[in-house]
Amino acid sequence: MSIGLAIWLLLALALVAANLPWLSERFLFVWTPRGGHKQFWMRLLEWLLMALLVGVLATAIERKATGGTHAQDWEFYWVGLCLFMVFAIPGFVWRHQWLPFSRRGRRRSG
Repeated sequence: MSIGLAIWLLLALALVAANLPWLSERFLFVWTPRGGHKQFWMRLLEWLLMALLVGVLATAIERKATGGTHAQDWEFYWVGLCLFMVFAIPGFVWRHQWLPFSRRGRRRSG
C-alpha cells in the first residue's frame, strides 16, 4: 500500500470514527444506558476515545511507513483534534439539530 493511499484511508476512517458516537445509542458501542439514551457527556467521552484511537493508528502508520515517528509540538496535536472536531460536525448536527426538528414535525402532522 502506498503512503498516499494510507493517508486517504486514515482520513476516511477519521471521518467515520468522528461521527460514530452521535449515530449510536449504545455507550462504547456495547452497553445500552438506563433510559435507552446516551447523555451528552457519554457521547463526548466516546468522541475523545475515537480521536485517541485514530491518533494511535496514525502514529502506527507513520512508524510503519518511515521507520519512526517525527517529534511534534503541542500545536500539531491541537490542530489534529480540531480537524477531528470538524469531521464530527455532520453527526453532531444530525443528532442535536436534525432529529429534534424532524420529531417536532411528526408530532404536528400526526
